[in-house]
Amino acid sequence: MSTTISENLKSEVKNLNFYYGDVHVLKNNNLPIARRKVTALIGPSGCGKTTFLRCFNRMHDLYPHNRYEGEIILYPDGINIISPKIDPIEIRMQISMVFQKPNPFPKSIYENVAYGLRVRGINKRHILDEKVEKSLRGAALWDEVKDRLHKPAFDLSGGQQQRLCIARALATDPRILLFDEPTSALDPTATSKIEELIIELKKEVTIIIVTHNMQQAARVSDYTAFMYIGELIEFGKTDMIFTAPAQKLTEEYITGRFG
Repeated sequence: MSTTISENLKSEVKNLNFYYGDVHVLKNNNLPIARRKVTALIGPSGCGKTTFLRCFNRMHDLYPHNRYEGEIILYPDGINIISPKIDPIEIRMQISMVFQKPNPFPKSIYENVAYGLRVRGINKRHILDEKVEKSLRGAALWDEVKDRLHKPAFDLSGGQQQRLCIARALATDPRILLFDEPTSALDPTATSKIEELIIELKKEVTIIIVTHNMQQAARVSDYTAFMYIGELIEFGKTDMIFTAPAQKLTEEYITGRFG
């Protein structure tokens, strides 16, 4: 599996293996992540997409007996983010994640966005105010909530809650933004807003998205990686993957013969 990416790399996966205990889930995966582009991970349920995504912000460290092998290099620093020498808390500040279902904290809209900043020790009101507004604007939510910032986040609609979670992720100025099926729990109108937001956000941040929706991958991504049973089968520019895949397995999945 190889392709040429002309853009600068933001990250690079090298010989990544991952184990849940003794179960070998990801197998020798290699993947370049282009800077300020959207890379989509597609494949059938259980193929390892979410497991792969969660390696980027060390979510697997939260559970015992999980093990990484290989490297995920973060540029321009050149650090291996899955090295045991690297603090996973700091990685999660730099590589934020938006989950399948909206998961706002039981706090106000304002405090949801400010949470990561407070964890970092930022408590000056004028700084928090500025960052909260900037993040909510970045998530295309400011105009809808600016008059009720101190109301509970749970008062928002599902689509608004998901955009709030995106604002929360943006507040710490992440270097990579991870989306795990971000619209699967949303209606078509809210889904469209999130997709438009993803396209806008890539101007500022590198994005990796896991999606079961191949039409969504085609709409929002610049590059697509097809995974099957823990292996990266094919990777390339999205239009090529969807119109002229090099691998028969990729073609069979895209045309709906399985998955």
